[in-house]
Amino acid sequence: MANERKPDWRTLSGLPLPVSSSPEDEAFTLPDAGTPPYTRGIHETMYRSRLWTMRQYAGFSSAEATNERFKILLERGQMGLSVAFDLPTQLGLDADDELSYGEVGKVGVSISSVEDMKRLFEDIPLDNVSTSMTINAPAMVLLAMYIVAAEEQGASMSDLKGTIQNDILKEYIARGTYVFPPNESMRLITDVFAFCGEHVPKWNTISISGYHIREAGSTAVQEVAFTLANALAYVEAAIQQGLDIDAFAPRLSFFFNCHNDFFEEIAKFRAARTLWHDLMVNRYNPTNPKSAMLRFHTQVAGVSLTAQQPLNNVARVTIQALAAVIGGTQSLHTNSYDEALGLPTEASATVALRTQQIIAEESGVADTVDPIAGSWHVERLTKSVYKEAMNIIEQIEEKGGALAAIEDGWQQQEIHLSAFQHLSEVEQNKRKIVGVNHGTMDELEGIPVMKTDPTLGEQQAVRLSELRRTRDNTSVATCLEEVRRCAATDENLFPAVIEAVRARATLGEIMNVLKEKFGTYTAPSGF
Repeated sequence: MANERKPDWRTLSGLPLPVSSSPEDEAFTLPDAGTPPYTRGIHETMYRSRLWTMRQYAGFSSAEATNERFKILLERGQMGLSVAFDLPTQLGLDADDELSYGEVGKVGVSISSVEDMKRLFEDIPLDNVSTSMTINAPAMVLLAMYIVAAEEQGASMSDLKGTIQNDILKEYIARGTYVFPPNESMRLITDVFAFCGEHVPKWNTISISGYHIREAGSTAVQEVAFTLANALAYVEAAIQQGLDIDAFAPRLSFFFNCHNDFFEEIAKFRAARTLWHDLMVNRYNPTNPKSAMLRFHTQVAGVSLTAQQPLNNVARVTIQALAAVIGGTQSLHTNSYDEALGLPTEASATVALRTQQIIAEESGVADTVDPIAGSWHVERLTKSVYKEAMNIIEQIEEKGGALAAIEDGWQQQEIHLSAFQHLSEVEQNKRKIVGVNHGTMDELEGIPVMKTDPTLGEQQAVRLSELRRTRDNTSVATCLEEVRRCAATDENLFPAVIEAVRARATLGEIMNVLKEKFGTYTAPSGF
């Protein structure tokens, strides 16, 4: 028909959309939530028993500035902490490294030593709060700093609760903050699995992330497939290191994006839970049911936010957060409306948190389990996402698994193609983005933008100089030598790294020792 709004009705992933769905679409017949395959949720009563964790991502400038933001968010009802680190920290560089110049504290908090970590959590009891840390290549070192900071507060590592991202494969695929070659990176991850399984049992040792894959331009189906394929690679690596599936799989967690296609996103979460259950049970036959439960954190889609008419982003965030909750997320971060302009201000971060609270307390969607189950449309989409994601996983396995496919650049190329297609649709007005190519207008000034302290790099350099002057440098050298020795063996590196952190070795010093033994990695040209 000439008057139809779109010539080709499809989801963002390209799944066909009929005018309506019907029982003939063979919708899933499913057991209740809390029972396999967990399509309807991993807990029987879901949010009736306990709301999702409202975990707002925060980190900027100094440890002190971020500590102040943490306290404000906790005071206003946030349930857990989520730490954003600056780019030098993500790359394992000290703040006074020449490669850190101009980047210290810009996109996250600057952490170079356990003293910084202690300032970050000053007056926040780490045995009473759950903390998520978005850190990958140097994840072992940052977790060691967190453990030592907690111990020096008087908390035992066995009491610590939280998650460390520790997902290096998606860095090679989409995000780019890798340091070591893939095999050596996998060794660090499995060492964390083994150590925490014995000594930090409440800690989620990895958050396998589709978020950054989606932000780089993948479809929802690719997000599920690439993330679960990466997860299978971690499972295989742990098993090859001699770990039993039930010793580490219950502490695996996932991290997904939630984009604008409301029903596809709900279906994506339901399909991901089902697919992970089926993959784990059919391949590994775990005895602990939690080994086959997909537990996940969600962050709404930063890439969907516009610098044009930024207040419109409140509506986008609300739609996305609502889809995540209906889809059964375990924790949620809602982006601030000003994030296409700069770091969130205190006011915009508060609106983002209040959005979650309104959904929880006023919308009614948390009052019943899987409230959209039985919708012919959603059940058909759930089945479609499952099928298409499984097809991609099988393609990856034909290429030798996620790691081999990454080294060939296959996932990277697939994401590039999807991103290009989406951009082309926007540029050709086939896909409308309000404020960008639809509903445009002359805009008023007035949205405040946060600015970070430009002198922070110099301040951090002075602190590091003082730390190196006052610590026991003989002890530091001994501890770093032990890290070097362990890196050359099959021993678990984590205990040696913890001792180096206790002695006040810096992030960069520990990472440089590992670089000596492991080398560094540069992706082949064109990825």
